[in-house]
Amino acid sequence: MNDVIVIGGGFAGLATGTALADGGVRVTVLEKRPVLGGRAYSYTDAATGETIDNGQHAMMGCYHEMFRFLDRIGATGRLAIQPSLRVAMLDAERGEGTISCPALPNPLHMVAGVMGYRLLRFADRARVLAGGLRLLSMKKRRDQRLETLTVDGVLDLLRQSRASRRAFWHPVAIATLNEDPALASAGLLAEVMVRAFFSGREDSRFVLAKVGLSELYTVDARRFIEERGGRVETKAQVVGIGIRAGLVSHLDLRDGRRLSAHAYVSAVPPQGLFPLLPLAVRREVPELGAIERLSSSPIVSVHVWFDRQLVEHDFAGFVGTPTHWLFNRDRITGRDARGGSYLTFVTSGARALVDLDNDAIVAATLADVRRVIPGAREARIRNTQVVKEKFATMSPTVEAARLRPQAATPFANFVLAGDWTDTGLPATIESAVASGHRAAALIGAYLAALGARGDEQRAAS
Repeated sequence: MNDVIVIGGGFAGLATGTALADGGVRVTVLEKRPVLGGRAYSYTDAATGETIDNGQHAMMGCYHEMFRFLDRIGATGRLAIQPSLRVAMLDAERGEGTISCPALPNPLHMVAGVMGYRLLRFADRARVLAGGLRLLSMKKRRDQRLETLTVDGVLDLLRQSRASRRAFWHPVAIATLNEDPALASAGLLAEVMVRAFFSGREDSRFVLAKVGLSELYTVDARRFIEERGGRVETKAQVVGIGIRAGLVSHLDLRDGRRLSAHAYVSAVPPQGLFPLLPLAVRREVPELGAIERLSSSPIVSVHVWFDRQLVEHDFAGFVGTPTHWLFNRDRITGRDARGGSYLTFVTSGARALVDLDNDAIVAATLADVRRVIPGAREARIRNTQVVKEKFATMSPTVEAARLRPQAATPFANFVLAGDWTDTGLPATIESAVASGHRAAALIGAYLAALGARGDEQRAAS
């Protein structure tokens, strides 16, 4: 019998597995796909030979649980970390503006950064700062309105102008929440503002992977688990969860195997977990039955190889276009551009794009690029690649805040992990890893209690 089986080999599952293995637990990680990484992986493009991420992930200095995980497996050196927050924003109407935070104590670093942001008029900069400080005050007071308002609703309350929303609030909300501000939870935006922008200069820095996502963490996490007596299997699809006497008793796999363990962790998305649960559980356990109602939000990435250099920034935000972000893969990875450039363009909450064919997505994205970067109008396209993640993240609606389950379940030996569980954070890498560490702690406590009971029984006999 295994000590613990973890279902899912993405950030949450591998964070769980490595934390347990680090504590001496024998872990088996099961991943249904041929590769590890879940919704954060990379692959080799056959046409170009390039390593392509399924979606560009920008992280931040406040991702303390992520750093803890990457430190554990020896992967932190593969990150590029800004010295301090600096974000270029490109606007077809007003040109380029930068939010750049100097080396000042919190919150003066953000005050200086916002007040130097030229895409907003002075009055709007002051309005953004006043609104941000009031939002922080609401968060500190645990104002119940944050639990019922959308992002746009709270921006109405904070009397934010159309210009401030267009050039500041909406780019921040869409990037961090992956959802339309008319739908996304104000409470989660407040949490982002507290952690990322008003907790200190180091926490506000952007962090990017210098390598493909799979190379960043999956290889070393697998090695870490296996070196400690664990096992990591790909192409191992769980098709059912068995329950007996109030505990999870086994997992059924598509290949016909039945695996048992002392404890289990599900680290798959809600749409992956729900079908595995016995019908009685779906009907009779409200906190698990409700996960079916958690909706998701898509992300579309368009990778474009141009015949010339177009931007000097590592990354930049777009203002006023459906396309939200540009990532300069040459600069981030140190790739040899060979006389051209490789840029990735990301649209979050991409419901208007995700069901279009690839040619239409490329055309729409390039139209935005040519509006914002004049030099792109003359550039020749060498190659393109479209990546659609229809279920990229949980949609962080007001309703979702009530539906997100806790890690613990009514079954003492069965724990949930995943960015969609109730971590208090949006569905980010940090949320995924934090959930994995919490799951490992709960399972560790369960195994310790199980061992203590065994010792008592042996002593009594």
